Amino acid sequence: MRYTSALDRKIRKGKRKLSRAIKGSKRRERLRRAIARIEAKQRDIRRDFNQKLAARLVRENSVVVLEDLNVSGMMKNRKLARAISRAGWRQIRAMCEAKSGMIADREVRTINRWEPTSQTCSCCGYRWGKLDLSVRSVLCLNCGAEHDRDVNAGANILAAGLADPNGQALSSVRPQSGAVACLSTHQEAV
Repeated sequence: MRYTSALDRKIRKGKRKLSRAIKGSKRRERLRRAIARIEAKQRDIRRDFNQKLAARLVRENSVVVLEDLNVSGMMKNRKLARAISRAGWRQIRAMCEAKSGMIADREVRTINRWEPTSQTCSCCGYRWGKLDLSVRSVLCLNCGAEHDRDVNAGANILAAGLADPNGQALSSVRPQSGAVACLSTHQEAV
């Protein structure tokens, strides 16, 4: 979140100062408390944002569909770990579930993490397989639709969530059509 990036810099700078301060000194204790105050402020800003986001999602939609992600596995990626941990996905999910219980006829559904949401065309259902994270858009040669990776995955998550009361898989939601193949738009067709 952009609001907390300045606080992040203050925390990092404060912790560098704290590491150089003499243990047991009053100055070190003052620095420790100042850092704790900044961290608490940052935590409150994130919690407030997550509360407002969860409330808006549940209020505006009768069914909220979330994807169960392997967050602990994603945290092992050093380039993504900080952004993932700051997003507070677990907290947003818990808040959505709690708020849906408070508001009548609101439902939060979670789909399986193994559902191939970014590997399937949201128009025709053709599955093209795994894509590298650098590939941001895909051209389906089966139906000719060009998809943004995230928008396509969102459409597939919604379709799987709405069709999932009995554990039905995404592949059974849309019929598989005989196909050519789907290529990313960053690669040339052979």
